[in-house]
Amino acid sequence: MTAFLKLLFRNRLAAMGAVVLTAILILVLITPLLPLQNPDATATADRFKRPFTEGYLLGTDHLGRDLASRLLHGTRLSLAVGVAAALIAATIGSAIGIVAGYFGGRTDNIIMRGVDMLMAFPYILLALAIVAALGPGLMNALIAVAAVNVPFFARNIRGITVGLAGREFIDAARLAGMGHTRIILTELLPNVLPVIIIAMSTTVGWMILETAGLSFLGLGSQPPQADLGSMLGEARSALISHPHTSIVPGIMIFLIVMSINLLGDGVRDALDPRLRSGALSRPRATTLVERAGDIPAATDDLLAIQNLETQFHVGKRIYRAVGGVSLAVKPGECLGVIGESGSGKS
Repeated sequence: MTAFLKLLFRNRLAAMGAVVLTAILILVLITPLLPLQNPDATATADRFKRPFTEGYLLGTDHLGRDLASRLLHGTRLSLAVGVAAALIAATIGSAIGIVAGYFGGRTDNIIMRGVDMLMAFPYILLALAIVAALGPGLMNALIAVAAVNVPFFARNIRGITVGLAGREFIDAARLAGMGHTRIILTELLPNVLPVIIIAMSTTVGWMILETAGLSFLGLGSQPPQADLGSMLGEARSALISHPHTSIVPGIMIFLIVMSINLLGDGVRDALDPRLRSGALSRPRATTLVERAGDIPAATDDLLAIQNLETQFHVGKRIYRAVGGVSLAVKPGECLGVIGESGSGKS
């Protein structure tokens, strides 16, 4: 875990995303402890109060409701719905992908053709169709957002599983008498789990946006319940005359999605096995040419080498590869260099 965190916070953008997201999470977790007004309490005499008005830190909306209180409660709801949708989509989609990739053949074809049919529809239109069939409501919006993202997880995890299903450790597990369920849970799942985590970290932000979009259209949370999308939807009629009612939830959506995406990119890089092994951060070899002695007079040779020596410097150690090689190639001549592997021919 320590090595993972070091790799994660080596990425400054990921570290910034983690700091912003942590601050938002702490703020929404302590929301019940803060001296805030009832987010659903209306006061028509205090409509459209500007930010930093006495008693209203972020102002009020068209019904005189405290925007700061509604923002924090709405952020809690939006984050909960987005994370829940990501967990549901990842669980169902990953299970489908693992089963299809592991069994292959007809099972794979039937499952993936169904996934392809779902992916053929624009995801937002499919989500709208699901909500229209189930009826408006935050729970139905959560189901719709999770459902339209299942094919994404299924296809990604299926591709990884196909590559793992033919590996030697899977064959060894079969020869050891392990059943399909045990192989999937003990051999395949631990190997695809990092990919699932990466996919989740990069899609939670978009699921929050999708949920906010459905609420903006009136298909998600219903009045007086507040989430970020419904706050934007209710404020669109006052966008020009009282822009703060739209800017406040809009900035929060921007901060949440941006921080999650930056953190997701950092998680993806930190879980990259090449980065963990240091292959991407290891300094590349450099070549230093040192010429000793006087430059010989020009000849008619196409290539002339005198007393060539090569060495490899690894830290304080010096490995001598070639010592004192001389050769000359004249026009029309061919020269072959013969030596065992690692002797310095290259």
